[in-house]
Amino acid sequence: MAMLLSRRLLRSIGSLQAHQWHEYPRISFGSFHAFDALHGQHSSDSLSMMESVNFRKSGLSFLACRRISTSVLTPGSSDGVFPSDLLSKKQVISPERTQGLYQDLVIPLTNFHNEDKGFMVLAGDVFDVPIRKDIVHRIVRWQLAKRQQGTHSTKTISEVSGTGRKPYRQKGLGLARHGTLRGPQFRGGATMHGPKPRSHAFKLNKKVRRLGLKIALSARAAEGKLMIFEDLEVPTHKTKNIVNYVKQMEDAKKFLLVDGGPINEKLKLATQNLHYVNVLPSIGLNVYSILLHDTLVMSRDAVNRIVDRMHTPINR
Repeated sequence: MAMLLSRRLLRSIGSLQAHQWHEYPRISFGSFHAFDALHGQHSSDSLSMMESVNFRKSGLSFLACRRISTSVLTPGSSDGVFPSDLLSKKQVISPERTQGLYQDLVIPLTNFHNEDKGFMVLAGDVFDVPIRKDIVHRIVRWQLAKRQQGTHSTKTISEVSGTGRKPYRQKGLGLARHGTLRGPQFRGGATMHGPKPRSHAFKLNKKVRRLGLKIALSARAAEGKLMIFEDLEVPTHKTKNIVNYVKQMEDAKKFLLVDGGPINEKLKLATQNLHYVNVLPSIGLNVYSILLHDTLVMSRDAVNRIVDRMHTPINR
């Protein structure tokens, strides 16, 4: 550290000499030991140094000083360098966590009764991946195209009902030549190049579909809209139980409940009359359903099954 400071001073002196500074009579270093406010003894890794350089030109004096310190000062510290009343007593707010670093998340567990059930660690490679809107857009288009029925149909000239007789003779009437009344130019006739029943689905790679589900889960976790329940058991099949729980959520408008295995019959009956609450098994969880609901509620079993499915190698 001393060699580093000396080199910096020599470079500064050289720059001053280039600007015709002729007098620099003394360079003094003073060291100060910082007091450890937490343990009441000198800290081995605390360093406090003061550099001062005095330059004179034409009777004027210039003082350049720099203090380097790694000590931690608090309002309760006994170090006499700074008065305690001048130090801020505000609580230091830690910066927000950066999303998309593949870090494991710790989320509290609860249930419909708002009971504390501990904590659960969510895999970072599933619930903390970088958000990519282009992937989500491709997944939504793929889902909507795949679920389209494609039952649209029009009739060709061979399918239109009507006679095959020539309407009138070829020549002599001054009219256009026609051989049938079922042509597309006649009312009630055929449709040329119209739609026929077909599938609108297109291929999308499995790893892209899997990445889309990870992005949707990560987005809900980053927004604080992901809730983990110990289980989705309800005491009765009454709808008022779910309604009372939803009223406690202020910013939530639509809920998606995801359970691990088959849906409990009581939960199905309790939510079937609520248009803002939908229930899915873990095998049916998809990107479009997550985007349609602003709050995602998953059971512990559902989280474990989703993570296992995401970690399963893709069959080629």
